Amino acid sequence: MFPGYSIKKRNQTSVTEFLLSGLVDNHNLNGIFFVFFLFIYLVTLICNISMISLICCSSTLRNPMYFFLGHLSFSDICYSSVITPKIISNMVSRQMVISFNGCAAQLFFFCLFGGTECFLVTVMAYDRYVAICNPLLYVMIMSRDLLLKLVGIVYSSGFLLSAIQTGCTFRLSFCNSNHVKHFFCDIPALLKLSCTNTFISEIIMFVLSGLLGTFSVFIILISYANIISSILKMQSSEGRHKAFSTCSSHLAVVTLFFGTALFVYSRPISSYSIQKDNILSVFYTVVIPMLNPIIYCLRNAQVKAAFMKTIPKTFGHGFN
Repeated sequence: MFPGYSIKKRNQTSVTEFLLSGLVDNHNLNGIFFVFFLFIYLVTLICNISMISLICCSSTLRNPMYFFLGHLSFSDICYSSVITPKIISNMVSRQMVISFNGCAAQLFFFCLFGGTECFLVTVMAYDRYVAICNPLLYVMIMSRDLLLKLVGIVYSSGFLLSAIQTGCTFRLSFCNSNHVKHFFCDIPALLKLSCTNTFISEIIMFVLSGLLGTFSVFIILISYANIISSILKMQSSEGRHKAFSTCSSHLAVVTLFFGTALFVYSRPISSYSIQKDNILSVFYTVVIPMLNPIIYCLRNAQVKAAFMKTIPKTFGHGFN
């Protein structure tokens, strides 16, 4: 049972399942959207599993940056898998229904891996800061022991954030309607559905999202301010190019993730717009997990080199 979720509260409500809204009202477009989401989900799985395999197998990707990147790919797989398979399943069955417990579970894991990803990209910014600003001490500072502690903190923080968010949402009563005006169980849509006062839950969500976003963005900005300062002082143009190559991929991922997530969650529920937020939600729940490994592969020279080196070996063994 999720923290903050009361058995007594559950018995007071007549809602045992929720009816989700479709992405489109025109059922004739279901086939097109089914192919679209299935394709993106398969590409997401293939790209992120390939990235994890590449990091595990390549001797050139053994530094801390790629250790965190492997966990980011794992988080992207889980993050996408919480939402996308249910969308695809609903399109096939045309039954946009999810059970009460299923909705709570979906929200919990969505917040868990969303929060984990937020903390991960923040830790990765600190890692880039140490690598570029203190290259001689990089291996000593980013020791194996510290890496494991940081990853443990990342997942623990994601779990705690998710437990609070889910508990605050499902302590409410849902007795007027069970129609969630969203394609998955998300906090703003569920709060608008509640027949009890949501003020406290809204405040908690706003404060948590604001604090998390502000803290993460602050750490990232401070890290990159120092990184840019160090890069501009480099004498070698090759060194500057390599530093920009490793940082630009992470910066692109940060911009995509925080740009959409902060817009959706750091504002009052009254300004919630179904159509606009559906588009943004598709982007950060379905598209971004697919784009992350592609961005790193295209923008990061070491990942690209390791990938190009692995392809001939893979296909060579396949044909032998």
